[in-house]
Amino acid sequence: MKLDILAFAAHPDDIELACSGTLIKQVKNGNKVGIIDLTEGELGSRGSRELRYEEAENASKVIGNSIRENLNLGDGFFEINEQSLLRVVEMIRKYQPEIVLCNAIKDRHPDHGRGGELVKRASFLAGLVKIETSLNGEKQEKWRPKQLFHYIQDEYIEPDFVIDITEEKEDKMKSILCYSSQFYNPESKEPQTPISSKEFMDFLDGRARQFGRTIGVKYGEGFNSANPVKVNSLTDIA
Repeated sequence: MKLDILAFAAHPDDIELACSGTLIKQVKNGNKVGIIDLTEGELGSRGSRELRYEEAENASKVIGNSIRENLNLGDGFFEINEQSLLRVVEMIRKYQPEIVLCNAIKDRHPDHGRGGELVKRASFLAGLVKIETSLNGEKQEKWRPKQLFHYIQDEYIEPDFVIDITEEKEDKMKSILCYSSQFYNPESKEPQTPISSKEFMDFLDGRARQFGRTIGVKYGEGFNSANPVKVNSLTDIA
């Protein structure tokens, strides 16, 4: 299946927190979208490995993505090495996306910046004919996405561009709350974490308002571009 957009995440829930509004919008616009989780999020203090898969599946129903796969590279321990690069190359060649989204350039969680760099490097390598990969016994053709964008996460980074998600904000929050084990739940008996408090939910709303304000709308999601973005006319970005 060829996709228009393939979004990579170090952990299940990274996509929902940072760019689900954008993906929901693109699906509404008729684009085929996929998600690849690099790890199972198994080191999370709350919930379980099995529950994370269930939560990710429920969130995908809200977003409307066509596929979701998990590479199980190892939460907290995956490295940018030949093995992990080739796994990501295989996914890029399998789905041939025009656009790739990936983790923030840098962030509080070390997996995020590392995950973003991993996908950025793999996106380049996927276009090299002398790097050979196969899937289900068949040789894969080279493929390089036209654009790679880093979604902004917990740490504030000045965005290169902002997507208006005002109409998608409600569904974005629904996708986040599919991870019921991770976020605010006053009845939960599990350990409290930096993302399980009510204040974190307020932060998410404030961050979306912050990005939205920069472009004159109510809610937005911010991105950094790995390369210059082609624009045919100034009026295209007005």
